Amino acid sequence: MGNCQPTIVPYEDFDVMMDIKAIRKACKGFGTDEQAIIDILANRGAFQRQEIKQAYCDKYDDLVDVLKSELTGSFEKAIIAMLDTPLVYAVKELRKAMKGAGTDEDVLVEILCTATNEDIAMFKECYFQVHERDLEADIEGDTSGDVRKLLTALLQGERDESYEVDEELAEEDATSLFEAGEGGFGTDESTFSHILASRNYLQLQATFKSYEQLSGTEILDAIQNETSGTLKKCYVALVRVAKNPQLYFARRLNKAMKGAGTDEDTLIRIIVCRAEFDLETIKDLYLEKYDVSLKDALRDECGGDFKRLLLAICH
Repeated sequence: MGNCQPTIVPYEDFDVMMDIKAIRKACKGFGTDEQAIIDILANRGAFQRQEIKQAYCDKYDDLVDVLKSELTGSFEKAIIAMLDTPLVYAVKELRKAMKGAGTDEDVLVEILCTATNEDIAMFKECYFQVHERDLEADIEGDTSGDVRKLLTALLQGERDESYEVDEELAEEDATSLFEAGEGGFGTDESTFSHILASRNYLQLQATFKSYEQLSGTEILDAIQNETSGTLKKCYVALVRVAKNPQLYFARRLNKAMKGAGTDEDTLIRIIVCRAEFDLETIKDLYLEKYDVSLKDALRDECGGDFKRLLLAICH
């Protein structure tokens, strides 16, 4: 999707032995040297962090256990998240969202509605490796109705990912969407779900433009008026991702910091997972949209070592 800039790249002078000695020293003795841990982990690529975790384990002890015993709160959560690859972390978040009573639908929406076909295939495989469970079966068991149908469709990983735009199809789809929603009696969700889950992003952009010409309404306004609950969240996410995935994540970050209390889990998930893909681009769009830099927003909302770590990942 265009110019995706990461904030974390593999460290050129990587020396795994030096790193694990420094981490061991930071955790030894009285009190923990959190800054030393931040300096290392926020400046190493995900696979380098895997090497650190493995080497530490071979030479000393289980690094995750050591850090869990030394650190607390959101800082601990974020550091532990960084010791998984973004893929493994994502499938752990999916499982966590479905475990226990109730479902954290926002997490399912955020992860599944932004995924490429390749992401979906990797999620399924990795989910099975990590949890020995079937992702599709879990999603089916945990959701219902139109949300289940839509997420199941997304899990087929069959979206057209070409960059070709068929203007005629865009007009047809726009008409179908109009007739399935504003122009009809009641809303036909299957039409919305099919189009939003299967067309390529440029094709969807053309469809949204055509929809607006046809109905005089912006597609997002139509969705707001015609749907509700989790299904609405799914549709809004899919529309926003089709328009600009990085802006979708910038909005999620902003929402996590707005109002009373901060949704630290969402901050961790997006900042840690996107750092190696497009966090630099997300930062640019955040500034453009909210007139405040992401770093300043984090400075205001977060505190202590957690804040220092997130700022370090944002570089």
